[in-house]
Amino acid sequence: MIMKIMSSTFAVVMFLGVMLNAFAQDPTITQKQVVVNPDGSYSVIEYPVGKEVRVAFTPSGKIVTKNAYARVMRTTAGTKVYFDFNGLPAEGGSYYAYAVDPAGVPTLLGPISVTNGVGRAEFSTPLNQFMLVVSPNDSMSTYSPSDVLFTSAVPSGYTVIPRRNGTSMVVPTEGATFAYNVPLLNIPKFGEKEREIKLKFDGELTGLNARVLVDREKGATKIKMTVDNLKRVPANKRLILWTYGPDGKYSKLGQIINTGRRDDTTIQSETALADFGLFVTVEDGEVEGPTSHIYQAFTVSG
Repeated sequence: MIMKIMSSTFAVVMFLGVMLNAFAQDPTITQKQVVVNPDGSYSVIEYPVGKEVRVAFTPSGKIVTKNAYARVMRTTAGTKVYFDFNGLPAEGGSYYAYAVDPAGVPTLLGPISVTNGVGRAEFSTPLNQFMLVVSPNDSMSTYSPSDVLFTSAVPSGYTVIPRRNGTSMVVPTEGATFAYNVPLLNIPKFGEKEREIKLKFDGELTGLNARVLVDREKGATKIKMTVDNLKRVPANKRLILWTYGPDGKYSKLGQIINTGRRDDTTIQSETALADFGLFVTVEDGEVEGPTSHIYQAFTVSG
């Protein structure tokens, strides 16, 4: 009897082993996998026209509240965003709303005023593809999860738009609607020392000043542009920093919008180009390549 029981048990174990192995090798049997974004929180979606979308927020862990959401309403004239937060710390703090585009470039929407733990705000943006983030920083020039308190979650039925590789989408010269005279900076001659290039704008941007710090290291070049007298830029216009490569292509490094709330700000980015030119344009809305006749190029003297 004992031998029969052991034999039966062995047969069952062998049967289960064969079945499990068959499931593992059968290509028609799929396993549901969870896709995690590289930064753990990237959630850009495209908002439909004429439909209000309710978006919940995921706390970063620095502040914990489950009562945080936004209502997004896109029309043919632009997009309205309404923030509604409850349960924020009673001691207060600074909260700034941003819309982050598919290239990872954040656009400041404005501050969220908080009273007794309740934060509400209303903003307009020309963007139609973005995620919403809330940061304690009022001058976030590049998206970094470590600098974010809340990130919008993806509503049911929506698909995440993949993040573009690099800092921006590259557009060929012939894709521009205006001819730009942008000299190369001869970056290899800069050596390993950080180089500063100053620019005083003229024409329609007279009174606007900028300086760029260029730091070449280990195959990449870090670029930091600081702008003073931002109020010289027309209200709600975009001041966009571009590279111009030896191959005649443009690449967007970052943008600033004059919301009237600040007078100086910074754009930080980097590029793998061995040499390039730098210039800025003033654009009316979101663009993937330079289109404006209002522009200024950085040049190296001496």
